[in-house]
Amino acid sequence: MSLFEAILIITALILTSAVISSAEISLAGARKLKLQVLANEGNEKAKQILALQASPGRFITFVQIGLNMVAILSGVIGESAITPYLKEILVKYTQASWIYPLSSWLSFTFVTVAFILFADLIPKRFALTNPEKVALKTVGIMRFNIMLFKPLVWLFDSTANAIFKLFKISIERKNDLTSEDIVALMDAGAEAGVLKAQEHYLIENIFDMQERTVTSTMTTRENIVFLDRSFKKERVLEIIEKNPHQKLLICDKSIDKILGYVETHNLLTCYMQDDKVSLTDTSLLRKALFIPDTLSLFEVLELFKSAGKDFAVIVNEYALVVGIVTLKDVMSIVMGELVSNEEEQIVRRDENSWLIDGATPLEDVMRALNIDEFPDEENYETIGGFMMYILRKIPKKTDFVLHDKYKFEIIDTENFKIDQLLVSFRKDIQ
Repeated sequence: MSLFEAILIITALILTSAVISSAEISLAGARKLKLQVLANEGNEKAKQILALQASPGRFITFVQIGLNMVAILSGVIGESAITPYLKEILVKYTQASWIYPLSSWLSFTFVTVAFILFADLIPKRFALTNPEKVALKTVGIMRFNIMLFKPLVWLFDSTANAIFKLFKISIERKNDLTSEDIVALMDAGAEAGVLKAQEHYLIENIFDMQERTVTSTMTTRENIVFLDRSFKKERVLEIIEKNPHQKLLICDKSIDKILGYVETHNLLTCYMQDDKVSLTDTSLLRKALFIPDTLSLFEVLELFKSAGKDFAVIVNEYALVVGIVTLKDVMSIVMGELVSNEEEQIVRRDENSWLIDGATPLEDVMRALNIDEFPDEENYETIGGFMMYILRKIPKKTDFVLHDKYKFEIIDTENFKIDQLLVSFRKDIQ
């Protein structure tokens, strides 16, 4: 074999190896979501790639067979054709005994460098940059060769499967997409500018609904405005004037004995027609929706949808009322200030400090202050609950807790409840 023929064959082998290497990386790295979109649009090659990804055994087997065959063949050709040529050149300068070993090493180095650079490094880097594009171009070639070498592929694949089975190792590829995966994709999209800040905010809040319980956004028991069934018109009008809510609970002497609720505008309309209106009149009183305090906000939203309600009473395991929640409360977690006109619970005073309402949900504080976690956070839901849990006592003004890089100091309390906190950066770690 002449030198020209050897170089020509090695070049062909490098190209073959480059195709196999790029196909290996691209088919393994092609994003399933993007391929699924193409498959749904009728792209047959995308469907073929998804099939190979679902059962990668045959594909990986052929890749290893192909790469090893090409590598061995190139070594043989390099040794038989290039080494003698290099030896002839070196003989002109010296007759030393080490000429042949040196020629062999030079031949090996030439072939190895050529393969590393042109058959491995460059194709794989290109395939990593454009996985779907390269996969669509090479999937047909790979499927043809898998069929061509089917006996060998079957033999090696079956042997490998038997070994995995012997050691009880699962070889099933799991493509389950978790919420953490989607959040990571979403963060990457926001950093790349694909997602707008508002879109990122809305999607992140939707995932929060799965994690946050209904108690994180409810109106707490002590803040519930209700009417007793025995209240007269003057008392009812006085309460409505001070608390202009759309709906009011009707109770029997206690907040834990709820009879139902009334629409305020219906009640006022009835008072305009008749001074003596019974708060338990069936034309006024509506049946309240009761939900447990363990539900997530997403589950509450589903209940509102199925029940056709936008208002619910929250009860705990002892059947005691702990709060109420409206559809607006739930949606405010997703839409934020777009649907909520209430006073902000977290107010930034300056670059180093914040004023935070004690009833602020822990998730909101973590997001605002960029805190990854709180200690034993499953035991409380608000920043006030965090303070009480850490202090292990009824809180009072000036009590403080150090956590992460912040100092959480109580600046106002009301009836044993933490009303407001001052959060500032810790001086000891600045």
